Amino acid sequence: MKEKVRRLPEGPGVYLMKDRLGSVLYVGKAKNLKRRVGSYFQPSRRLRIEQPKIAAMVGLVRDFDILEVRSESEALLLEGKLIKEWKPKYNTDFTDDKRFLHVRVDMHQQLPRFRLVRFRSDERSLYFGPFAHSGPLRKTLQEMRLKFGILLGDGHPVRKKDGKWQLYDDIRAEIYGHPNSLTEAEYRARVEEACAFLEGKSRQWLAELKESMEKAAESRHYEKAAELRDLIRAIGTTTERTRKFTHASIIQEDSDAILGELGEAIGMKVLPRSMECFDISHISGSFCVASMVRFENGKPDRKQYRRYKIKTFIGNDDFRAMCEVVGRRYVRLEREERPFPDLVIIDGGVGQVAAALRAFLESGLEPPMLIGLAKRRETIIFSDGRKPLELPGNHRGRLLLQYIRDEAHRHANSYNAELRKRKLRESILEDCPGLGQKKREALLKHFGSLAKLRKADEKDIMCVEGIGPKLAKAVCRFLKD
Repeated sequence: MKEKVRRLPEGPGVYLMKDRLGSVLYVGKAKNLKRRVGSYFQPSRRLRIEQPKIAAMVGLVRDFDILEVRSESEALLLEGKLIKEWKPKYNTDFTDDKRFLHVRVDMHQQLPRFRLVRFRSDERSLYFGPFAHSGPLRKTLQEMRLKFGILLGDGHPVRKKDGKWQLYDDIRAEIYGHPNSLTEAEYRARVEEACAFLEGKSRQWLAELKESMEKAAESRHYEKAAELRDLIRAIGTTTERTRKFTHASIIQEDSDAILGELGEAIGMKVLPRSMECFDISHISGSFCVASMVRFENGKPDRKQYRRYKIKTFIGNDDFRAMCEVVGRRYVRLEREERPFPDLVIIDGGVGQVAAALRAFLESGLEPPMLIGLAKRRETIIFSDGRKPLELPGNHRGRLLLQYIRDEAHRHANSYNAELRKRKLRESILEDCPGLGQKKREALLKHFGSLAKLRKADEKDIMCVEGIGPKLAKAVCRFLKD
């Protein structure tokens, strides 16, 4: 192990200490992997006296793995994720239900609010995060209220007689530098800008703050400059690009071995080299969509990912939606004489698996190996009536299935969110006289967002094909009234 330590990189990451059976004893994070992991294998009387539990753990370690990341924030997020997943014996942090903070935007409300939450419990909302540092996040959110004029969780807007909304009382209105009385459409434009910022489009704001800081320092307003410096650090920490770690992070490069473990666990006679997974996403029956992701040799084949709108019905019926999209996928493959995957995975339990199987049978197709992955205990459901199977938490075949399912879930949810955002933008323009669907779509495609369209003048709007002087004037008046 000393030789293995000598070859370690000196960047940030997470390390996993293992016993002789390969079980994970401890998960830790490090700013410098080589220095941190190496410290465990150096004789230390202080360690034995002050941290006897860790010293006892070191005596059981026979191997370790590392996962390199790009920053300390990523290391903190990944450490917490792995500890919650495996609950190693010698870890005490992150073993309870406390989780990192997310920003939730309640898009289903008339005036969406921005709230801090620890769980993604409401599928009707948009979520940003997780964020590794709660202090900078809270400071950034308060500053976003000033910058964009949005409502946080403590806001209680009042509907006025003229149909407009008053966001805050008079005292607060003097604090925030935006009109306090506005229409729902105007507020939604603010929400769109704030969401774009949380998605990582923060360069312009940071540049403005840095310029203000430099001017304050040149004018010897040092306290103001220090405040701006702290704010810049907080925003930079919050918007730092952190990867969303999935179970793929802990699957090693030996894909054949992993596929062999998965195939053996679920009773396959061949390696599941090609796998396709389906997921359904909707909000109480609206914006019902589905996703299909494909993996080849244990790796995502993103060019083969597919997204589906449900065509045969409107409403909330996961089973019917699953039957439709599975049927559409494999009837098409059969028609095009393309091979079926070795394994089909369904995000769901007995009902969803039965619906997928029905799609094959009703189409007269011979189904490949077909399983479901039930969410609560990650139980594997078989379509052939076998008893459900629960694999150990660190079984690499289970981790691969979870990774594939998470990809399908992410792909479906991103499509759902895209449709909701599109509908939000289009719904505001629907009330503009003389503006049909094609022209609405052309305007939004040209400007990219409702906020940018709102800032455009008549000449800019006339650059869009099909928009003449009269209509351009009407759009400008509608958006600025």
